[in-house]
Amino acid sequence: MIDDKLKKLLKKQHYFIVGEHSAVQICRWNKKSLTGEGCCYKEKFYGIKSHLCCQMTPSLWCPNKCLHCWRAIEYFNGNKIKGKINSASEIIDGCIKAQRKLLNGFGSNKKLNKEKFLESREPMNFAISLSGEPMIYNKIGELIFELRKRGKTSFLVSNGLYPEKIRELIKKKQLPTQLYISVNTPNKEFYSKFHRSSMKNAWEKLNKSLELMSKMTPNQVPSRSERGLKKSVPPKFKVGGKTRTVVRINLVKDLNMTEPENYVKLIQKAKPMFIEIKGYVAVGYARERLGYDRMPWHKDIVDFSKKILKELKRLNPKSKYKILGEHEFSKVVIMGKDKREMKIKEKEI
Repeated sequence: MIDDKLKKLLKKQHYFIVGEHSAVQICRWNKKSLTGEGCCYKEKFYGIKSHLCCQMTPSLWCPNKCLHCWRAIEYFNGNKIKGKINSASEIIDGCIKAQRKLLNGFGSNKKLNKEKFLESREPMNFAISLSGEPMIYNKIGELIFELRKRGKTSFLVSNGLYPEKIRELIKKKQLPTQLYISVNTPNKEFYSKFHRSSMKNAWEKLNKSLELMSKMTPNQVPSRSERGLKKSVPPKFKVGGKTRTVVRINLVKDLNMTEPENYVKLIQKAKPMFIEIKGYVAVGYARERLGYDRMPWHKDIVDFSKKILKELKRLNPKSKYKILGEHEFSKVVIMGKDKREMKIKEKEI
């Protein structure tokens, strides 16, 4: 439950509160896409349409207080949602209504693509990464399952501190379309200083989650019958029969852009389909913690990515990882083994 003081703060930051513990915020790339001014790197890399993406969270709380986080983490530090817990359907329906309300005033923009604007009324991808740690929501599996049932994709970003929840998602075949685990430090000592977690054995939990990521297999996506879909109802997306996995590294200049060999050890533990290396941006509350001088240039991100590739090759000469794409504005590089695997394909199951 969110008290009135925090609701006022979130509203000032252009959040729309959904139910008792969830929130939506319109992404800048959603707006840019609607006016033909560009698209998010998720569209460039994976084919997710920016104007059809809903940026949301089912939990505003997180046990970490990461230095680079732009959120008001001091107000939402914790690992439990108190009070009433909303159902998956309530959250999804509420997020869609919130997205529509937040975009309503945008309809008078002269640059607006009217066709895209009408399409945006029904978002087709849920980026479960707005704020907090989504795994804290105890019905996260039901949320993902319901999104799949409705023919929507889900990109879930986790801090990796809930391996038991990942194990549950695997067992129940409730994994998202794409699962991210954030790996922002190369060793245990640095992890404590950077993430300032209130969770005991946080480093060990992260490593366990990375091990679980490496064991994800094709049969972990529910079949059409398991989703309650009839053969006559075509699905919107098919994700190659498996959950796509990503290790994400957020880099801060003169802070965690070190020890590429140790980052590689963590990457090898997870065996992800993709590796995203992204630069820190001084926005929100991160400006107070780190300031602008810690923002790396895109060239710095590319250079560090090459160091990661070099180490991957040194430790495993047969490594097939390579740079597959870049998004300079967002200062992000994607690495993987095959460029043809990047796009999420739309076809019948």
